[in-house]
Amino acid sequence: MARWQGILLTLVGIVATVWLGATGQLGLYIHPRYFWFSIAMALIGAVFVVAAFAFTPLPEEPDEATDAAAAPEHHEHSHHDTPEPPRANRAGTIRAALAAVTIVVATGALLVLPPTTLTSATATQRSINSATSSLDASSPTLVGGDTANFTVKDWALLLRQNPDVGYYADKDVDVVGFVTASPDDPENVFYLARFSVTCCAVDAQPIGVPVYLPGWQEQFEEDQWLAATGAIEQNPGSTGDEPLVLVTETLEVTEQPEQPYVF
Repeated sequence: MARWQGILLTLVGIVATVWLGATGQLGLYIHPRYFWFSIAMALIGAVFVVAAFAFTPLPEEPDEATDAAAAPEHHEHSHHDTPEPPRANRAGTIRAALAAVTIVVATGALLVLPPTTLTSATATQRSINSATSSLDASSPTLVGGDTANFTVKDWALLLRQNPDVGYYADKDVDVVGFVTASPDDPENVFYLARFSVTCCAVDAQPIGVPVYLPGWQEQFEEDQWLAATGAIEQNPGSTGDEPLVLVTETLEVTEQPEQPYVF
């Protein structure tokens, strides 16, 4: 049973990978540069699964002579004796039930439930903008660049590279991200955030632009996607670790982008 469980779980994973690739949703889990590699590996795995189904030996027929020789001596029991079910049979039944449950759960998680993105809960756990130092070190300088097509990631890195508020006087911000509360000043500031993915969703790091809007919870909820325009200004609040914030001119609820992550 363990052999078949492994084969079936592998098959579920293969089908899920190919389906996500065909429907354009594989990017919810891995970086686009790994798409073709993952699909190719899934197809190669499918060949081995087919081979496993084809060449898995069937249970051998019992040999009557061997069984007769190996059969234990018959002992008479009184009609009052009640034979106990063999422990091996009970253990085998339990293992089979657990294997079936595992396969059903894996099938439901990978093939039935719709794919979802990481949320503000994950952003809180992983500490937003904690990875900007490492991202900044590996990214070209953004100071002096054209900000017209900057993403949330670009603005977050730029704010780290240049904290001089005067630099942003003539630069308009136009970004899309999901709402997650500021851990330092949640009453007045939230982040428009997205996840920066290096390899896959496991290593995704939240990165965002702080937005100053006192009482924002009355208008918006965490995890809502918003489109914002505005300007970078000095943080007017008395608390918080963000010296510069986005003060919005327009702020509207929008749909989650087809590709919610940034790379």
